Amino acid sequence: MGYEFWYWNGIPGRGEFVRLALEAGGIPYRDCAREEAAGPSGLVADMIADRTHPPFAPPYLVADGMTIAQTANILLFLGERHGLAPADLSGRLWVNQIQLTIADMVAEAHDVHHPIASELYYEEQKTEARRRAEHFRGHRMPKFLGYFERVLTNDDGWVGAPRWTYADLSLYHLVDGLLYAFPKRMSTLAHHYPRVMALHERVSKLPELQAYLSSGRRLPWGDGVFRHYQELDAK
Repeated sequence: MGYEFWYWNGIPGRGEFVRLALEAGGIPYRDCAREEAAGPSGLVADMIADRTHPPFAPPYLVADGMTIAQTANILLFLGERHGLAPADLSGRLWVNQIQLTIADMVAEAHDVHHPIASELYYEEQKTEARRRAEHFRGHRMPKFLGYFERVLTNDDGWVGAPRWTYADLSLYHLVDGLLYAFPKRMSTLAHHYPRVMALHERVSKLPELQAYLSSGRRLPWGDGVFRHYQELDAK
């Protein structure tokens, strides 16, 4: 049956970074919260179950008696065990570093539409969200994308190896989320970062991902980390 993977059903969210690695790596897994008998209540029940190393929140992976939480931590484990990262320590640490930087940008993208508190509805913090969005579009998006453009110097166009790694899959998903949430801004920025955009295109065409990307298991954008609000986007 492979690994047990737990994340909220209905949104791609942070769990999608893990799904992409599992799918592209051909790694058997159960998407447990999406099974009919589980659902949100099943996820919560499993998450708070008595275990040696409990997760704080999903996503988490149950593998060989271990519970591995935090997106970058899960990917570090999968990368080493299943060849989704370089074989040498330096390379594995580099790919993990890129993943952690992606996680930083994901957190900032989320905080654009929830700048005060996650517990509050967007409608309760729209004024603050507009201010946060202006700063994110004008300063943070160019800074992060500029960094990713700078590190994509591999002759093959990948982050840090002769072939793709989980960090390449994650950078693809990050850019895909930005294109959904900020289409106007990305239309202005994209030509400044040709390597980043080329990687996004290259990953979208990976043979290892085609069955998943064209299936109903690939959840559409909507609520979650990346959200499109017209008033938060501008060129």
